Amino acid sequence: MTSFTVNNQPVRYRLDPETPLLWALRDASNLTGTKYGCGTGHCGACTVDLDGRAVRSCQVTIGAIEGSYVTTIEGLSRERNHPVQLAFLAENVVQCGFCIPGMVMAAAVLLKRDQNPSDATIRATMTNLCRCGIYPRLIEAVQRAARALRGEETIPAGARPGIDPADSARSVPALVPPRD
Repeated sequence: MTSFTVNNQPVRYRLDPETPLLWALRDASNLTGTKYGCGTGHCGACTVDLDGRAVRSCQVTIGAIEGSYVTTIEGLSRERNHPVQLAFLAENVVQCGFCIPGMVMAAAVLLKRDQNPSDATIRATMTNLCRCGIYPRLIEAVQRAARALRGEETIPAGARPGIDPADSARSVPALVPPRD
């Protein structure tokens, strides 16, 4: 059995030690926020925080991380109010949303190491791929999250998980239900 910590919970997997971390998270732990994109480590949709490093979980076997600490998008913030998550919403980064969990995790790891990254550092670090082309907004979102982490800015919270869409539409004009 392979043992490590996922989202602050100790876990033991009765899986082949050569199982990619991605599949242990998605299939055995039902943590489906970590996405399968390319399976080759190029796209970054499966990025998680592994002991303080942004890692493509499709490229890491569970046997290789015995005793490690893994944080997935689900474990970043139960209330979805991590500054990176709030900045992504505030800057309208999310389009189709498929790549966003990996992007958020890569940005969160970057900002743990460097709360004042340059645009060049963000570009060099955030190598995740996005078919929607959100890159200009991504840079600003990471900078905005950095300002929030430094205490220079407050980012208003978005709708909480489980909120009724009609209630959400009251504060987001684009989501106003059509009138009959």
